Amino acid sequence: MKFLVTVTAATHVPFVIGISEAMRRAGVPAPASWAIAVVLAVAGIAMFFGRARNMMNDRPRPWTQTFLVDVPYFAHWSACIYCLVPSVLYVLIAPIVSSISAGFFMWTYLSGLVVCGYGVTFRRWFFVTRRVDVPIRGLDKDLDGYTIVHLSDLHIGALTPKWWGQRWVDAANGEGADAVVVTGDMVTSGVAFHEDIADLVGGLRGKDGVFVSMGNHDYFGEGEPLIHLLLSRGARVLRNEGHLVDRGPSAKLFVTAIDDTWTKRADLDRALEARPDGVPTVLLAHDPDRFPHAAKRGVDLVLSGHTHGGQIAVPFVAKHINASKLAHHFHLGTYKDGDSTLYVHPGLGTTGPPIRLGVAPAVVVLRLRAV
Repeated sequence: MKFLVTVTAATHVPFVIGISEAMRRAGVPAPASWAIAVVLAVAGIAMFFGRARNMMNDRPRPWTQTFLVDVPYFAHWSACIYCLVPSVLYVLIAPIVSSISAGFFMWTYLSGLVVCGYGVTFRRWFFVTRRVDVPIRGLDKDLDGYTIVHLSDLHIGALTPKWWGQRWVDAANGEGADAVVVTGDMVTSGVAFHEDIADLVGGLRGKDGVFVSMGNHDYFGEGEPLIHLLLSRGARVLRNEGHLVDRGPSAKLFVTAIDDTWTKRADLDRALEARPDGVPTVLLAHDPDRFPHAAKRGVDLVLSGHTHGGQIAVPFVAKHINASKLAHHFHLGTYKDGDSTLYVHPGLGTTGPPIRLGVAPAVVVLRLRAV
């Protein structure tokens, strides 16, 4: 918390300079413009405390507070972060070529407000449907074209409410998929939204069922109540265990999952111990870093989430330039290791600042192809 508050305070320095300059250009005298800018910055830093606490234990809040206060605040907060690096570079370089102009900080903050306002509102709201073909060696011809709708990282909470997630459920069900999987992090934090999550996941429909693996955020509170609610709604919560999809004498598919790796609940050996010989295997693993271990065990397809593709990336080359590359080797899209395939879902919700830029939320439809 101290680190985040320090960063928030530091990023408000360019804000003070930029806003005071904007008011000066609007005719407000210099002493008053500086005083107003400082007061606004102090208010911005103080407001961060409440929003940081909400991130730690998310609870329902009035929609007026969420969408008329919190969302605009995070657009502002993100714009301040946006300003930090160019402002530091400008302070270092400007004295060499000319002199420092307060106008730079004004236009940088205002441009950041536009970009981040878009990321916190529209880009976070609108999702896409992605279609991916996955070759599976040894897949029975009767399962060729088997479809799996993949959802991940819903992060249902005050900033991503149930009615928001219902659109994803409707889109998933509209595919008429053979199976639907949810690879963890249904929760933002706490337990207050468990019923909403269970209603959404319980509303998913797949011909062979709905399969769920747990993520680290699902244990940010108490995970067991959520598991019981999901089971009561008909979802199969796979915790180091599997389920055999049986479409005929040789048309079989083993769907399994490991539990959360961050809380040391994952056990790949247990997840695979009931796998029949020669049956293609789909493994749900919230954390994609387990892919190399799964590939060594002959898992054909690993479905993961966790990274959100960084939430912020360079458009059109998001797989190659995104924030999650700082922490993860597998961060977005498709990866291969021999005959094994990993698909890392970009996520649907958000954590931390509720912003997406360059990484669209997605409902992913995977089609298995026999090779």
